[in-house]
Amino acid sequence: MKHVNNQIGLIALIKRSRPINLITGPIIYMMILPIFLLDLFVSFYQWTCFPVYGIPKISRKDHIIFDRQELSYLDWISKFHCTYCAYGVGVVAYVGQVIDATEKYFCPIKHHSKKALLKDINADYLPFEEPEDFDFDSYLEISRREQTNQLPKV
Repeated sequence: MKHVNNQIGLIALIKRSRPINLITGPIIYMMILPIFLLDLFVSFYQWTCFPVYGIPKISRKDHIIFDRQELSYLDWISKFHCTYCAYGVGVVAYVGQVIDATEKYFCPIKHHSKKALLKDINADYLPFEEPEDFDFDSYLEISRREQTNQLPKV
C-alpha cells in the first residue's frame, strides 16, 4: 500500500509557517537566477573549452539529482523546497568539479595549508528512506534547533 503524503493547501501552509520563513523565503528563492546563470555559463565553458584541452567532461546528471519527490512523508511544498535545494546544491557540486578539473589541468599544485575545501555535508542529514508514519515536520524542527544551537532547556 502506497502512503499518501500530507496534502496541505496554501492557506494552511501560510498558517503553519514561521513568520521568519515567510519573510526570508522570497530572498532565498531569488537565488534561483544566479544559480541558473552559473549553471548555464559553467556548462557553456565546459562544453566549449574542455574539448580543446582534452579534459574529460563532468556529468551534470551525476551532481544534480531530483529524487526526493518519491518520499511519501513529504507534502507538496516540502517537495518543492527539496527540488530547489537539490538543484542549488547539485549545481554547486557540478561547478566545483568543473573548476577542479580546470585547476588540475592548468595548475596541478597542492595548496600549502590543508584547509578542508569540502566537508562531509551529508553527515547530519536524514536517511532517504523512512517509515510510512515518519513525522518529517517534527524532525525538521529538531534539526533546525540543533543546527542553530537552540536546543530546548531541560
